[in-house]
Amino acid sequence: MPALCSTVKTLEKLAKDDVSSLRLLGKSVMHDNALTSRILRVANSVTYNKGQNQVTTVSRATVVLGFDAIRNICITAKLLSSLLESKGLSEPVYQRLIKLMARAFQAAMLAKMMLKDHDEELQEEVFIASLLYHLGESAFWSTGCDEAVVLDVALEQCSDNKAEKGLIREMLGTSFNKLSLGIARSWGLGDVLLKSLSNPDERTPEIRSIYLANQISELLAQENPAPEELQLRLKQTASMLGIEIDELKLRMVRCSDATKILAEAYGAKVLIEHLPNPMHLSKDLLAEINAPLVRMPNMTLQLKKLRELTDCAINKADFNQVITTTLEGLLDGVGVDRCGVLLLSPNRKRLQPRIALGEGAEKMKSEFIITLERPQCLFYDSIELKQAMFVDDPSSPKWRLYMDPDLKSKVSATGFMISPLVIDQKVIGMLYADRASSERKLTRAEFDNFTHFAQLANLCLTVSMGH
Repeated sequence: MPALCSTVKTLEKLAKDDVSSLRLLGKSVMHDNALTSRILRVANSVTYNKGQNQVTTVSRATVVLGFDAIRNICITAKLLSSLLESKGLSEPVYQRLIKLMARAFQAAMLAKMMLKDHDEELQEEVFIASLLYHLGESAFWSTGCDEAVVLDVALEQCSDNKAEKGLIREMLGTSFNKLSLGIARSWGLGDVLLKSLSNPDERTPEIRSIYLANQISELLAQENPAPEELQLRLKQTASMLGIEIDELKLRMVRCSDATKILAEAYGAKVLIEHLPNPMHLSKDLLAEINAPLVRMPNMTLQLKKLRELTDCAINKADFNQVITTTLEGLLDGVGVDRCGVLLLSPNRKRLQPRIALGEGAEKMKSEFIITLERPQCLFYDSIELKQAMFVDDPSSPKWRLYMDPDLKSKVSATGFMISPLVIDQKVIGMLYADRASSERKLTRAEFDNFTHFAQLANLCLTVSMGH
């Protein structure tokens, strides 16, 4: 815990220094090889790396992900290592600590998932607040003191929640919640965590998501959770998100899968077997878990990403930021299954994938290479004409002459959209989007929205390159 406290105070100090925080952050963690390694593993994981190139330094990771994200990765990594490496604990107390950490880690991912439509800064705040929600209890068990051993035995024999709280208060003279609140205030862990601990019934989205995520995570961790209580929490969460309960359950199962991957990136494999069991959500979910994720058009998200692109143009943002914002707008705003950017090779005879998002993005990045030397190649024509194209049916007489078997094997059989990336009248690559995994048809309206994003991306890139 002292090591975690030191890390938090260092990060808080850096957060107040806008000018040199990025440089100093790299220096402050450089001496800790284990922490640096964890930061880079997590920064390059699928949760944070949106299909961009691997980052190899903490400073570069901070530039790509932002200070808030790296700050929280540092705190999470230090918390996990501090508690997982607690020495001298009895086996029952260590197991209790591991299970508590697993619940907190799952709750953090659930809370972040609940605020998917909010800005990334708020998502990061909610993630860390949920993770540290039980910090006081974690700190107590990690001491391995005689009181911890006695209380563990007493709690094992107690099945009533109210009686458990009484035992804790009798042993500690306070509650775990008050202990968490005291540490949060002492360490300066931020207003979101303080509010979630002192006023959990507040109706703001961030406090509500932290409360519900922790309640659901705790229920799912039980061997036989009360169906009525679980259903109530799911109903409250679905209502807050404006979705059906079945949709929420599917999101939660996918969130559980993402949590396992992230735990491994943090070097915390021991948590995986203790993560709350998503199968408690519904016994008939098994058949639906592997169903393709269907993203519907979302005009609110489209508008948000178009505004972000406008900001990119004003601030002359770099290539990666412009492209990532554009692809996120296509994926979650226009509602495609996958999308990517292909860049022209130096000899301009091939298109090679640079960044890809969505279902099957990894496969797309490794296999989606287009040769432009063939006659009547659709992608070649799009580059030459500097014109976006909407292929509504690749097998129709209109398009089939422009695609050989190799190209057909890469694109979606139900249609796709392409548009050249143009900087100062010179084509540097292509934008591509389709609905391959869900096998849905694209519409003319979605092509219009796709074209809008492509045009604004070209404007941003032209401005950022100084033309």
